[in-house]
Amino acid sequence: MNKSRLTFLVFLLLVLPLASFNKNDTEVQSKDKFVVVLDAGHGGHDPGNIGNGYLEKKIALAIVLKVGKELEKHPDIEVVYTRSDDTFVDLFQRGEIANQANADLFVSVHCNAHNSDAYGTETYVLGLHANRQNFEVAKKENSVIYLEDDYEQRYAEYDINSPESVIGLTIMQEEFLDQSIQLGKKLQDNFTKELKRKDRKVKQAGFIVLHQTFMPSVLVEAGFLTNKNEGSYLNSKKGQDEMGKAIANAVLAYKEDMGFAIAQPVAETAKIEEVEAAVNVPAGTTKVDEPVNDEQPVKQEEVQVAEEKKAESNGVVFKVQLMASGKNIPLNGSNFNGLNELSKEPYKNMFRYMYGNANTFEAAKQLKKDADAQGYTTSYIVAYKDGVRVPITDALK
Repeated sequence: MNKSRLTFLVFLLLVLPLASFNKNDTEVQSKDKFVVVLDAGHGGHDPGNIGNGYLEKKIALAIVLKVGKELEKHPDIEVVYTRSDDTFVDLFQRGEIANQANADLFVSVHCNAHNSDAYGTETYVLGLHANRQNFEVAKKENSVIYLEDDYEQRYAEYDINSPESVIGLTIMQEEFLDQSIQLGKKLQDNFTKELKRKDRKVKQAGFIVLHQTFMPSVLVEAGFLTNKNEGSYLNSKKGQDEMGKAIANAVLAYKEDMGFAIAQPVAETAKIEEVEAAVNVPAGTTKVDEPVNDEQPVKQEEVQVAEEKKAESNGVVFKVQLMASGKNIPLNGSNFNGLNELSKEPYKNMFRYMYGNANTFEAAKQLKKDADAQGYTTSYIVAYKDGVRVPITDALK
């Protein structure tokens, strides 16, 4: 009896770990949902700014929960919260939550403050501080690191008092910048056109919370609590509901423009099985931001759909990026749900995995449909010119 038990234990110790390792090296899980991580700024012992007596942490959470409620009506969207109550979450943990969820988007919500009567909404993507004002906004939000344990080790490479310290960090978000800007533009459009808020544009600055993520990421400054009227609006249920719906609608519009399948919203009493998923919607025209006075908004190139259809290769090749992973996965169809014509390239401490090799953008769209059909619904088209990765807008010129 004892001998049998000993034999069984040896089997468990030797055979099962090997089987587990083999599985982890080759298995690739495809996502069937579009994952959005919602981050309510501050929380717990960090109140954020308290302009006119309003609590930033409370308002940011209320807006985020409204965003989540709207997005969760769609069965093809998964919402993850960095916090859903009044708790303090370290900045580096917020990024970890998004990365571990393999998120498609990261949206952080905050409220602004200023010693003037400034007002309006602005959305930030990670980048160099375009001016002193942007730097001060980022510096204020980044100062929360001093409330964290062991912040000296965690953020040793970052000096919140130095605008130049962000230069090296922006590389981490470089490949997602175009998508982040696209989402930011949709957010600002909704705030200003639907809610008639003052447009303070899409800007770049060195927010640590954005630096920690590996997906398109934005930080929304919903308004100024130090402005009496705006603070009162943001502290009201009406204001929080309106801002939450505007953010959710921008996420849905971004998802559609990026070519992801769109599912109709589910009524609260309806069953998910009764909802028919909508087909992919072709991307439309992206308009150019209009510069305003001394502000320095981030511009996007205008892309004409007619030009996309006839864009022929001139040293340009289009592929579909299926995923990015820290694992070095063999390029065979069994590891990628039957897809062939695979390629990969190292990027930082990860690998990008691509499918197909098209000479026209139209052909690349078909590759994208093929990838969607095999479960890679969060894949997207990328371009290379003479072997170097370039923005899609540049490839189509």
